[in-house]
Amino acid sequence: MATRMLRRGLPRVAGGDPWPPAGDAPVADAADVPAEAPSAGEGFDSLTVAQPVPESVEGSSAQPAAAPLNDPQAQPAGDVTLRRGLPRTPGGGPWPPAGAAATVDPSTGSGIDSVPEESPARVAPRVERAEIASAPAASGESLRRGLPRTPGGEPWPPEGTAATVAVKTVDPSTGSGIDSKGSGIDSKGSGIDSDLIEASDIPASTAVSTVDVSTPLPFQQTVFPGATAFERPAPKPEPERVGPFTRAQWAGAVIVGGAALLGAAAMAVLLVRWLLSFGALQDFVATFPGEYHLPEGAPVGFPGWLGWQHFLNVFLMVLIIRSGLRIRNEKRPTAFWTPKNNPKGKVSLTIWFHQALDILWLVNGIVFVILLFVSGQWMRVIPTSWEVIPNAISAALQYVSLDWPTENGWVNYNSLQQLAYGTTIFIAAPLAAVTGFRMSGMWPKNAEKLSKAYPIEWARAVHFPVMLYFVVFIAIHVFLVFATGALRNLNHMYAAQGSTDPNAYADNWTGFWFFVASLVVIAAAWVAARPLVLAPIAKLFGNVSSR
Repeated sequence: MATRMLRRGLPRVAGGDPWPPAGDAPVADAADVPAEAPSAGEGFDSLTVAQPVPESVEGSSAQPAAAPLNDPQAQPAGDVTLRRGLPRTPGGGPWPPAGAAATVDPSTGSGIDSVPEESPARVAPRVERAEIASAPAASGESLRRGLPRTPGGEPWPPEGTAATVAVKTVDPSTGSGIDSKGSGIDSKGSGIDSDLIEASDIPASTAVSTVDVSTPLPFQQTVFPGATAFERPAPKPEPERVGPFTRAQWAGAVIVGGAALLGAAAMAVLLVRWLLSFGALQDFVATFPGEYHLPEGAPVGFPGWLGWQHFLNVFLMVLIIRSGLRIRNEKRPTAFWTPKNNPKGKVSLTIWFHQALDILWLVNGIVFVILLFVSGQWMRVIPTSWEVIPNAISAALQYVSLDWPTENGWVNYNSLQQLAYGTTIFIAAPLAAVTGFRMSGMWPKNAEKLSKAYPIEWARAVHFPVMLYFVVFIAIHVFLVFATGALRNLNHMYAAQGSTDPNAYADNWTGFWFFVASLVVIAAAWVAARPLVLAPIAKLFGNVSSR
């Protein structure tokens, strides 16, 4: 048996001496411990306690031998006084109570806590702190008082108020417990039912009036959520686009662009009128009035076939522009057309309609050009003198200055009209035909050298600007027809009626009603140009399918 001095630590009670007490404690040697002694951690303490030694043993001293508490053979049956520790309740005495002992079972060597027989029958559950908002001192001091909760009120909390302590109760028999709020079972055991400690269970030194501070204090709401604070508004649907822009964007572009054009036109008019105030330009306009005399033998007036050609040209051109724009904006066609002799030449029904119109327009154009040269009408649209250039400049200045030249289209066009008509018939129309043929399915696929010499990219780069030229030409042409004498000009083009007198047929409405009838036919064709109407016609020349 040997002795050693134990290291002393913190006191076990407030204001007490360091624990354990000063002095040497007997410690059993390793040789004295039986080999079959259970290891630490089998459910009882491994501390050694001093046991009395019988006086009948010879040669032994009166010093007691140290016997491990966990040695069932070395430990006699009986009770051993337990070490007392910290109190389990605020302001209470050390735990366990004085006189509590550990009973050792010789057969198993295990020990359990026990309480003296004189302890109360109802063992108070062990209380562990779970959470404390604030608590008074053991001397009964109340909580610190702060600012009042209402204007003009008393400091909060009331005087003599203590906080209710949320605790966890432990069953002494099992050592398990649950949170005092009843939220769940403790992870160390099965748990027993428990409630918050009542004021009567707290020692008298701390039994003061209590206030539950576990919930937030009530307050007056000063900020309120809006009507849509808790619900997100549904996203607005994407506006429908017509080409690259929406309808609102198109309207804005038209308004802004129109205002810009009007402003530019007004500035151009003022500038040209200022220039025409100089004598040099006045002499130029007098020398070149805007037209020159046609060669002898040039026809006068318009034959009937020219009126029909004019109507067919407008009719086909409007539908060609409509179908061409639809091809550019069509992403997923709804109907397709396949030629009977070429199953691989499948195209959309819109492309077939566009190409069919192109063929009809070309046929009408060829007939028109042939009749122009046969009848001599070509001299009205093809310049026959270099005087056309200064006269065209003079006519342009007169149009811009709003002092328009006097003309009679029944006899002769002015030079600006002649250049515009000649460019449209003999330059723009052939360019549209050649580029359209290169982009169509009728172009030979095996002509590699020809395709390399004439790339399709060139055709696409020219075809669309030519279409824009036709749109601008038609708009200006229609505007000037109505601005320079609507009834007289409509009689020339649609009724083939006119005279060398510029003022003749100025009050005749025949051409006007022909013009209205042509507009009705064009509008009906515009509405009917859809797959439901086009499919039966396309089936006469090939196969129509939805995919």
